[in-house]
Amino acid sequence: MVTRARKMTFEMMFEAIPAVDLKGGRCVQLVQGKPGTELVSLPDPVSIAREWVDQGAKTLHLIDLDGAIHGKRENAPIVKDICQQCDANVQIGGGIRSIEDVEDLLGIGVDRVIVSTAALKNPEFVRQLADEFGGDHIMVALDSAGGEVIIEGWTLRSGLKPVDIGMKFEELGAGSILFTNVDTEGLLGGIDIAPTAELVRSVNIPVIASGGITTLADIAAVREAGAKGAVIGSALYLGRFTLAEAIGV
Repeated sequence: MVTRARKMTFEMMFEAIPAVDLKGGRCVQLVQGKPGTELVSLPDPVSIAREWVDQGAKTLHLIDLDGAIHGKRENAPIVKDICQQCDANVQIGGGIRSIEDVEDLLGIGVDRVIVSTAALKNPEFVRQLADEFGGDHIMVALDSAGGEVIIEGWTLRSGLKPVDIGMKFEELGAGSILFTNVDTEGLLGGIDIAPTAELVRSVNIPVIASGGITTLADIAAVREAGAKGAVIGSALYLGRFTLAEAIGV
C-alpha cells in the first residue's frame, strides 16, 4: 500500500492529467460519453493507473461511468485499489450523490471528489460538503453542451450557463471546477477554448479543462487560458502524444 500525505490544494504549476474512465471494470474512452462508442477498452485499470504515475502523472482523473449513468458506484473496489497502489493525487467523479459517498471516498485516499448531478439538483449540497470536508476536497463538474450545463450522465439539460453556475458554486464553497466541453469530448477534433477561457475569467477557484484535447497545441491553449490543468483521455491512449510530452508543454 502506498502511504502519502494528502495534498489539499492544486499545485501552482499547470498539470497534464491522464483520465482513467471506468466502465464494467475496464478502462475505457467513449465518444461523448455514449455507451457502445468505445474508442479504447482495456482490462486492469489499476495497472494502467500505475503506468501513468510511472510516466510522471501527479494527479489521476477517475470517472466511474457506471456510477454516472446508473447512480451507483459500481467500480468502487477499483478506485480503492488505485488509491492504495498509486503515489498520486486522485480525483474521482461518477455516482457521488451523498455525504456518505464523499466520506467513504475520502476515507480510502481520494483527494478530490467530483460532484455534478447532485450539486446541480441541490446546490446547497456543495455548501454542506465544503463545510464538512473542506472546499479543497470538493470539485464541481460542469459538463456543457451547446453552452448549457447537462446532467444525469450527459442525458438531461439543466437550463443553466456554465459561468453562472460556476460563480454560484464558488460562493457555496467549492474548491475547484472541472469543466468539460461535451461538444468536443471524445471526437479527437481539437478543442474550443472560448468556453473554458470565459469560465476561468469568471471565477477565482482553479478550473480543470476537459473535452477534445487532441494535440499538444490544445494543451498549450488550455494552459494559456489560465486553467490549472487539462484532463487528457483518448489522445493519450491512441498515441497522439506521450504523457511526458504533455507534461512538458
